Amino acid sequence: MDILFVIDNSGSMGQEQTNLIANFPNFISVIEASGLDWRVAVTTTGRDYTYNTVTPFGSFPESTSGESGEMLQKCSMTKRWIDKTDPNPGTTFSCLANVGTGGSSEEMPLGAIRDAFEDRMTDGTNVGFRRQDALLGIVILTDENDCSYEQSVNLNIGESICESQMEPVANYKQFVDMYAGGPTRWATAIIAGPGPGTCSSTFGDADEATRLKDFKNMVGTNAVFSSICDGDLSHGLKDALDLFQSACGGIIL
Repeated sequence: MDILFVIDNSGSMGQEQTNLIANFPNFISVIEASGLDWRVAVTTTGRDYTYNTVTPFGSFPESTSGESGEMLQKCSMTKRWIDKTDPNPGTTFSCLANVGTGGSSEEMPLGAIRDAFEDRMTDGTNVGFRRQDALLGIVILTDENDCSYEQSVNLNIGESICESQMEPVANYKQFVDMYAGGPTRWATAIIAGPGPGTCSSTFGDADEATRLKDFKNMVGTNAVFSSICDGDLSHGLKDALDLFQSACGGIIL
């Protein structure tokens, strides 16, 4: 399994990141027990994106910034992912997944996935991560709705970037289908706000992730949606593991 974690690094995500880190060793131990060959990479929900705010005095460019799908390489890592054979993978992930809370408040996890496997492959940043004989697993962790764009837009004064027309969710599903080699060659586990409306937990509040729910429904049986408001990410990570192991078994002949 080749697993990409897309972690929200906005200002409200500190406790969730801490809980993810605390529960990751068990996640790894279950994969290890399965005997599968695995690797894990991490990116964030932040992207470099430019848009225009339209005022009576003209149109003014504004922007967001982020990793744009770049798989993080820090914590003395020699490459942009953690392999099964690396020493102390749990410790490395604990460092790697601590992505901080200084990222963009315009979370774009779906766009970050596309960036990771399109732009960051084209420019060589993430080359080498993907193995053609592996299941591609994607874990999204966020307390906001997705607001991914691919084209620049014009916004009126006071209009949020997440209130205008965004890229259709179906386009991202179609992209991953093509990249992974078909809809059965990948799976996604989403840990976000289930709705309706806002939910609350010991982590704080989470908005309903309507676009991510749509994404899950489009992917179908190879997707699972867990609530970030459970207050303990062990539940969502177990759901992810169960899904990935089932999906992986489906491609082993």
